[in-house]
Amino acid sequence: MKSFDELTHQDMFFLLAGPCVIEGEEMALRIAEHIARLTERLHIPYVFKGSFKKANRSRLDSFTGIGDEKALKILDQVRHEFHIPVVTDIHSPEDADKAAPYVDVLQIPAFLCRQTDLLVAAARTGRIVNIKKGQFLSPDSMRFAADKVRASGNEKILLTERGTTFGYQDLVVDFRGIRIMQESCACPVVVDVTHSLQQPNQASGVTGGQPQLIETIAKAGIAVGADGLFIETHPDPSVAKSDGANMLRLDLLEGLLEKLVRIRQALR
Repeated sequence: MKSFDELTHQDMFFLLAGPCVIEGEEMALRIAEHIARLTERLHIPYVFKGSFKKANRSRLDSFTGIGDEKALKILDQVRHEFHIPVVTDIHSPEDADKAAPYVDVLQIPAFLCRQTDLLVAAARTGRIVNIKKGQFLSPDSMRFAADKVRASGNEKILLTERGTTFGYQDLVVDFRGIRIMQESCACPVVVDVTHSLQQPNQASGVTGGQPQLIETIAKAGIAVGADGLFIETHPDPSVAKSDGANMLRLDLLEGLLEKLVRIRQALR
């Protein structure tokens, strides 16, 4: 498994990618194998992403997971079978202790980035902590979230830009925020490409999205110097059980990564 320094101190950007939520063993292993093979060829440090449960759904009848223990064991299987780190979301301090034995990175959802007890619990596990910037926060405000983790004895912090609320049903990415967070928070900064293209709060209670703009946001993120990218992907987003409206189809990832590598190499 890659250490924090091995993941973040590279000439190449690193990638957090996988399905929104763990839907089952076969799907998770298929996606992990595909992306691990691509990233190894392209020399991109890779972290497999999959939520073991979804706690922040709009509707009560939304899919939330296949069971905590079952999903966490699948993440652990991915971790050991492909020798790659894995990341999952947590929503409570209890989740931090539950998930930490199975994963390498604990991710704090954007809505929860100010929850002190959650940040402290994540920090104390010793895992890498990836804090998503709240849709309601300025980039320089994220230094306070990072400071909570540091003050709890953990220096392994990532910050993730995932768009800022723009009206009731849209998000916009302010790419100035990448540099601002890198400098004011002294952390590697990730661009969450797919969540930045969500169209939340739809009348149906199901989030919409603009996946046709994934390449645009990803290219811009690398061009302005982001340290990493976050991309949710699925073999068939139309049948994904969560966030299918903004995910990248798995077979399109290779071509996108090849373009992004060329941009990174040109910047170097």
